[in-house]
Amino acid sequence: MTVTRAPLIQVRGLSKRYPVGTLRRKMLHAVDEVDLTIGEGECIGLVGESGCGKSTLARVLARLVDPTAGKIELSGVEIGTISAKSFGGSSLRRDIQVVFQDPTESLNPGFTVFQAIADPLKQLVGGSRAAITDLVLAALDDVGLPREYGSRYPHQLSGGQKARVGIARAIAVKPKLLVLDEPTSALDVSVQSLILHLLAKLQKQRGMSYLFVSHDLNVVRLLCDKIAVMYLGRIVEFGPSKSVFHEPRHPYTRALIDAIPDAERKNADRTKLEGSASSPIDPDRNACRFAGRCPVELPICTKAMPPLTSHGNGSLVACHRATEGNP
Repeated sequence: MTVTRAPLIQVRGLSKRYPVGTLRRKMLHAVDEVDLTIGEGECIGLVGESGCGKSTLARVLARLVDPTAGKIELSGVEIGTISAKSFGGSSLRRDIQVVFQDPTESLNPGFTVFQAIADPLKQLVGGSRAAITDLVLAALDDVGLPREYGSRYPHQLSGGQKARVGIARAIAVKPKLLVLDEPTSALDVSVQSLILHLLAKLQKQRGMSYLFVSHDLNVVRLLCDKIAVMYLGRIVEFGPSKSVFHEPRHPYTRALIDAIPDAERKNADRTKLEGSASSPIDPDRNACRFAGRCPVELPICTKAMPPLTSHGNGSLVACHRATEGNP
């Protein structure tokens, strides 16, 4: 049974376009008319190949980048119209925090661990020095770092320890939503597992919502309640994790799942993609973005963009063949 949660984030028609070319007259559609809802205490996985727009979507949703069009609501309050710069200096920044891909680059080398965690607390929470110290120490405890690590600098930490500092800094202000942009991709496999277990524990303890961006579907399957599959700026499938993995309806989703190494499966049983992805620069508005690579393409796929439609149990798919009942 699908659990219905009160919406925390609601995105409607969200787009991000960048002018490109010598005269800047062409547009790269990094994110194209995306609808997405993240419930309170819910973990949504956002997956897709490199260049699909998932990190751009995450940055726009986190209000680090301004959208070109569309709406972003946080607990019913429109925040998409607030510039990224203004949002960063507002009290709303406390509600949405980000954990970045490379923990080394995201930490100021001149700050101690204590200073790195305390800095956003001073800006967004305030309070006495003693109160801020208590919050920093509590964050260190929550991510499993000894309190004495507060006096260390980033170069004195391992990759896993830096990742924990990045998480501690984000959760210290008690956000409602944590946007995680490939937070484990720069770590060794053994460390990845530890960080994933930590994130799962923190979400359960604090009741935060997660938007977890990853190219690793195995990681997403372990952590996320629901999965959104993105292709060339658009969400092509969305649904509960079990449904997406065990009954994928979009051929692109099947191809991503079939690309996961599995010694027991024969190559003949796997979905293979032909050709290359179409350009995100001024894409054809009257065709499916996946047309040309799709192994089950229909004539209509080059003539009409398939809408994201409901297929029961909270599943949404943008595919003409799935709509016809022939996944």
